[in-house]
Amino acid sequence: MRPSIRIAFVIIVLVAAAAVVIGDFVRSAAARRLREAILAELQPVALKNCALKRFGSANDGGYLMCENLIEPLDAAYSYGVGRNDDWGCELSRRYHVTVHQYDCFDPARPTCTGGAFVFHNECVGDQTGYRKSRFFDTLEDQIRRNGDTGRRLIIKMDIEGGEWDSLLAAPDELLASIPQITMEMHGFDDPKIVEVLRKLKRNFYLVNLHFNNWSCTPKAAPLPAWAYQTNWVNKRIGVPDPAAPFPAPMSPLNAPDSPTWPDCQLPTVGVGR
Repeated sequence: MRPSIRIAFVIIVLVAAAAVVIGDFVRSAAARRLREAILAELQPVALKNCALKRFGSANDGGYLMCENLIEPLDAAYSYGVGRNDDWGCELSRRYHVTVHQYDCFDPARPTCTGGAFVFHNECVGDQTGYRKSRFFDTLEDQIRRNGDTGRRLIIKMDIEGGEWDSLLAAPDELLASIPQITMEMHGFDDPKIVEVLRKLKRNFYLVNLHFNNWSCTPKAAPLPAWAYQTNWVNKRIGVPDPAAPFPAPMSPLNAPDSPTWPDCQLPTVGVGR
């Protein structure tokens, strides 16, 4: 090989390698900006009129809600159930309401002594129809089929990432009618996460944020984990406290999902408004 050809070949290789490095850097920087944008939307607000209470399990399966803002309550919806629904059982027994459960992945049928469960072998999604052998329907259609349109509902959702498309498909008018939504959200690398969080914040205050310590990972930084429990209170009933620190400190009622695994939470940085 002639020296000039050899030099040209080396230059081409170096340029290609540099392009790969630059491309990786650009993608890494964009991914970091997305995670920072998600964290910027996940800033809890303290309410003057919210008395938080834990409903459901002591660890995994427990969710914080504003107890004094629950009643009057007509029905509850529990999305993503598995083998037990401690949250739904406590709601049903305490407030004497039917809990509609939706899960098309786990065939288990939870029971609740003294409570009323109606199990639906389907999942919530962004459209109606089958995906392979599983049936999906929209939040709006499921509420309408149960005769609950316009009634006072509380929703719990833990559907392993399906929440993003489901909530994007939900009309703003429907979301605006729901007093509280408590859910575990999943993911840190999809731009639709920011879109959904901003959509929710048009009608809700985020009043609780707790990271699931089953999912702690440095890959999610500056988020400490890729799964996080949230409680959303409708702006029609929530009254923000302008004198409270912002973001609101995490409630001590939160508990590690795994009591034996190391926990990972955001540092307390509330500094006032």
